[in-house]
Amino acid sequence: MLNLQNMFRRNIVLSAIFLIAFPSLSPADWVWTPETGRFINPKWEVKPTPGDQLEFAQSFKDQGNCKKAIAEYKKLIKAYPRAKEAPEAEFFIGQCLEDMQKPYEAYQAYQLVIDKYPFSERAAQIVSLEYNIANHLLENKGRSKWERVVVGSDDRVIEILRTVIKDAPYGKFAALAQYKIGLYLKEKGMYQEARDEFEKTMNDYPNSEWAQAAKFQIAMADTSRASDAQHEQKVSSVAMDEFNEFVKSHPDSQLTPEAKAQMARLKEKEAENNIVIARFYEKQKNLKAARIYYKEVVNNYADTSWAPKALAKLKTIGE
Repeated sequence: MLNLQNMFRRNIVLSAIFLIAFPSLSPADWVWTPETGRFINPKWEVKPTPGDQLEFAQSFKDQGNCKKAIAEYKKLIKAYPRAKEAPEAEFFIGQCLEDMQKPYEAYQAYQLVIDKYPFSERAAQIVSLEYNIANHLLENKGRSKWERVVVGSDDRVIEILRTVIKDAPYGKFAALAQYKIGLYLKEKGMYQEARDEFEKTMNDYPNSEWAQAAKFQIAMADTSRASDAQHEQKVSSVAMDEFNEFVKSHPDSQLTPEAKAQMARLKEKEAENNIVIARFYEKQKNLKAARIYYKEVVNNYADTSWAPKALAKLKTIGE
């Protein structure tokens, strides 16, 4: 009995010292529990069952208090890691983070569900949500520097899209995610890398509707590479062949008119390059070489705007 009394007095003293040291904590927050023989703060305690704890956390989410809800979800996960409510708590943390305009952090939270609980019934839903997050980042690639700090770097788009493919390689978002990686790289001017991703779309998902679009985008990427290097006739020629093959293979495609337009632009560019070379030789007084390139434009690029100029030059310097 004496030992119990001493223990009680000691706990009282320790509690008093604690409250003096931390005056911001109200004594009303602390409750004496005979079962544990100590004071506890109910705010820091987990509910007696994972179901109760999940419901308690949900009440804060429903109120719009996501910060408090996340704290309660994490308490559930820590206290009941093997309970069926644990993956649900992880999932709802992701939901809260989306509500808080933190898409990348939400993606990380969702992915924890798949990584820690691979047989979760939420898996398909999570893949869909992750794809939507990547799309959100793609659509907001023109954000200000401040917004990029808050929402996340656009470079994380590829990470998320690759995760979507990894988690569901034969799911409905896989081919589109692969295709969008190529689009993202192409928009960043990384044409060779984009080309590789579009080829992967065609090879891994040949029966997908995105395989046809990827074939078109390969030609577009090569067109961009050709325009970056004025004298890369080989690249331009490859792009022309790719567009021509696309038009033959998909005459009724919605992309066919654009493919034909791109072919016309490439011909204009090739004709211009020949004119540039012809003018160079003309300035060097090498009229024989100049005539060869002017004739090339007249004979093989008659439907371009450069053909009349080449013909006029030939009349000036003689054929």
